[in-house]
Amino acid sequence: MTAEPIPPRRAMTGALTLLFAVAGGAAVGNLYWAQPLLELIADDLDASTTTAGWLITATQLGYAAGILLLVPLGDVLNRRLFVPVMLLCSVAALAACALAPNIGVLLAAITVLGMTTVSGQILTPLAGDLADDSNRGHVVGTVVSGILTGILVSRTISGLVADVAGWRAIYVVAAVAAVLFAVLLYRSIPPLAPKIRIAYPALIASVAAVVARERTVRWTLVLGATGFAAFTMFWTALTFLLSGPPFNYPVSVIGLFGLAGLAGAVAAQRSGRLHDRGWSLPATGASWGLVLASFVVAAFADRSVVLIVVVVIVVDIALQAVGILNQLRVFAVSREARSRVNTAYVTSNFIGGALGSAAATVLWSAGGWTMVSIAGIVLSTFALAVWAVGRRSALVVASG
Repeated sequence: MTAEPIPPRRAMTGALTLLFAVAGGAAVGNLYWAQPLLELIADDLDASTTTAGWLITATQLGYAAGILLLVPLGDVLNRRLFVPVMLLCSVAALAACALAPNIGVLLAAITVLGMTTVSGQILTPLAGDLADDSNRGHVVGTVVSGILTGILVSRTISGLVADVAGWRAIYVVAAVAAVLFAVLLYRSIPPLAPKIRIAYPALIASVAAVVARERTVRWTLVLGATGFAAFTMFWTALTFLLSGPPFNYPVSVIGLFGLAGLAGAVAAQRSGRLHDRGWSLPATGASWGLVLASFVVAAFADRSVVLIVVVVIVVDIALQAVGILNQLRVFAVSREARSRVNTAYVTSNFIGGALGSAAATVLWSAGGWTMVSIAGIVLSTFALAVWAVGRRSALVVASG
């Protein structure tokens, strides 16, 4: 394994940062276009709603495979070419989705779409590479906020487009957008030599090696997985709460609560500035303190829509801040391995999120909203304990 010389640091301009943020948000939207359209798709393709529901699972499984198998290549390939190529691969998958004659073809196409729509997770460490040390947190925070915004608004956009032109239209629109972003990014990303030369099997194996070698990465991955578990548990249970008594809200109204999550996207950008100022560790602890307080309040909020909205906003701001601070902390561990570290980080988040969603269903059956709130308190307390241990070890290393 031979390391390539690190290219001279290039200024990450405001325009390029914005392009990365919008392109990353558009890419991650591919994972969620189908979510509000399942009934339309099932009716059009003569399938059951249950079968159509597998579209979401297939997309997520494809995305997990793409994160694990493709994102590490960002450390060994020229990303000026790699990112546009991945976007063009997603264009082919989007076209296949738009033209799918039956549910089986759509399931296969949407799985490939999930696997190829990882450009946002390639752009994030690339933004960290191109940014200066003084503003890396701000730049990465802006890109991540774009990705979070894409997650939040994608369902709304797909619903609006489907109302006007049918469910297939959103995949056509997304394919056109992906072609546009592929061209813009190829023209805008500066030429970059590969960071290292390493065979593909060794590259994938080195993801685990980086985690095993770096203590900071290990405890930060635990914090990330815990945070995403709390996030998905909360939002899954919130749907159960709002759809039943005393609220009995329809799906359209429940969806509006997600707009409060836009505050979290703004927080991601602002928390990057805290990292730039050297406040990453204390800000992480403070954010987890807010999460803990929010779940305590949530336990008494099951009959107050005002309190629920407050909890939604605070939980989202705090957990998104935790997420971006975690990501910046692991990026700082190794300049040459940022794509592989990002792979480990996103994969651990994905595992935590899956466990959180599953736990929400079990906890709701066992004790409803109160049980979910108690679980949130337990997770927050655990995360604060992990943070305290990690902070202590980080301070010892710094003083040594």
